[in-house]
Amino acid sequence: MDTKLRAILPDHDLLKMYEQMVLCREFEESCAEQYTKGHITGFLHLYSGQEAVAVGATAALRKDDYILSAYREHAQAIVRGTDPRRVMAELFGKSTGICKGKGGSMHLFDPELSFMGGYAIVGGQFPIAVGLAFAAKFRQEGRIAACFFGDGAVNQGNFHEGLNWARVWELPVLFFCENNHYGIGTSVERSSALADIHKRTCGYDIPSERVDGMDVMIVHQAVKHAAEWVREHSRPYLVEALTYRFRGHSMADPGKYRAAAEVELWKERDPIPGFAGRLISEGIVGQEQLDAIREKAVVTVQEAVRFAEESPWPEEGEVFTDIYV
Repeated sequence: MDTKLRAILPDHDLLKMYEQMVLCREFEESCAEQYTKGHITGFLHLYSGQEAVAVGATAALRKDDYILSAYREHAQAIVRGTDPRRVMAELFGKSTGICKGKGGSMHLFDPELSFMGGYAIVGGQFPIAVGLAFAAKFRQEGRIAACFFGDGAVNQGNFHEGLNWARVWELPVLFFCENNHYGIGTSVERSSALADIHKRTCGYDIPSERVDGMDVMIVHQAVKHAAEWVREHSRPYLVEALTYRFRGHSMADPGKYRAAAEVELWKERDPIPGFAGRLISEGIVGQEQLDAIREKAVVTVQEAVRFAEESPWPEEGEVFTDIYV
């Protein structure tokens, strides 16, 4: 992207995006540490490396637009505005968690922020997103449903059914594929006859595009354009962002199926230092301010861990509440 950053967004918004990416990275790396200590149990899927997607996309959406995701969604909840302390407490299984400690890592919900959840069932978010878009259109609310999913979900029947009904009913759904190239340990080239995921929409007459998911501004501009198109035409659109997770599929995955050279090549394109370099080169911020932003993020995450550690466990009777909510 050759356009100067200030020509796209004001300094305040640019720095906020950097702050959010750094916070997400620090949060995820802390989660890895807490997992090894046994404070977080079950499956834990980390987002390190994909921060440009969550930050760039969310910044381009309206506050009342619905957001749905898969199970790698800590960063998306935090970027949407959820208190990091409540997210960490949820991962610890504590009563102060965003879902009272009942959802854990893969099921974060914050309806007050229109964050309609992470879904552990692969592809489970597609019909929900279509339903929310149907309701929004019926009520003439002008909001859209942004449905995030990984490349591993596109061979699920729900993906094709979701695209089909969103087009047949002309619903305002923005489908967003975070293509990190691997569904657990299987590369998209091995699992899909058509590895260019965005091209699949031609069978449903849905416009689509592929973008660089390691560049927060490219993601932001793509989603801004797509969201405006979806809102104006009340029809679906798909964006595929090429990104990369720096860790394994989950904390239980050593990632031996990926060559070390491949991982290092992608780490050279780390979206955080890449964006920091542009902010400095264009005179928007100095290194001291960037260091201060990182220090603030570290403190925020430390406070989140402390909050989770000191929070009480759910009462035994809580197992019988919220069952049908």
